[in-house]
Amino acid sequence: MKKIAAIILAAGRGKRMMSKQVNKVVVPLGNKHMILHVVDRLSELFISPIVVVVGFAKESVMKVLSKKVVFAEQSKRLGTAHAVSCGLKKLPQDIKTVLVLNGDDSAFYTKDIIQKLIDNHFKNNASLSFLTIVVENPFGLGRVVRDSANKIIGIVEEKDATDIQRKIQEINPACYIFEIDFLKKYLKKIKKSDITGEYYLTSLIDIAIQDEKKVEAVEGGTILWRGINTPEELKEAERLFLQTK
Repeated sequence: MKKIAAIILAAGRGKRMMSKQVNKVVVPLGNKHMILHVVDRLSELFISPIVVVVGFAKESVMKVLSKKVVFAEQSKRLGTAHAVSCGLKKLPQDIKTVLVLNGDDSAFYTKDIIQKLIDNHFKNNASLSFLTIVVENPFGLGRVVRDSANKIIGIVEEKDATDIQRKIQEINPACYIFEIDFLKKYLKKIKKSDITGEYYLTSLIDIAIQDEKKVEAVEGGTILWRGINTPEELKEAERLFLQTK
């Protein structure tokens, strides 16, 4: 079996959660720290090492995970692509493939979904694979745009989407697998957002498609999933999470 490592992004401030002392990834979800759900799941799948990128309220995350993971620090919050580059530095040289996901909403991914993403990536010899899911209300989320042959032609964010694109319910929940060589070559080609000054990981999908690299989208279908950015979304996530038990 091919070796695969993981990078979990857990550095963001999560301003809308209005938490000043702890990072949102350690807030309880289903009677367990949010990030622990995914760390334990990845361990069950023998994914190792697991690198957790910390930043805001890093002590709260490090205390919860202690010796379960390797930590990388993102001292300046310059976006998800920058966070991944911080995590990459902590991976051993023999790792050629890495799973990248968020520390909050990834609690909803089952072992089967993660395994399906991994198997599909290796089977198709992809440079980049990512999960797509279907949600009832895609507002605020990146839509997966396909052509008439159902081939993915890009991800469009809410603010950039046309009225027709906003009706798309297939979204990108930010769960990826990358070949390390691909990341090392293309991370530095991501342009900084004029609006936020950040470097976004989603840009790699567009870059890979333009450069005719092998990009695979694995359809997760309709699963119970909730991005968590506000106290209200946390309540909704808790309700959904209990349904999965």
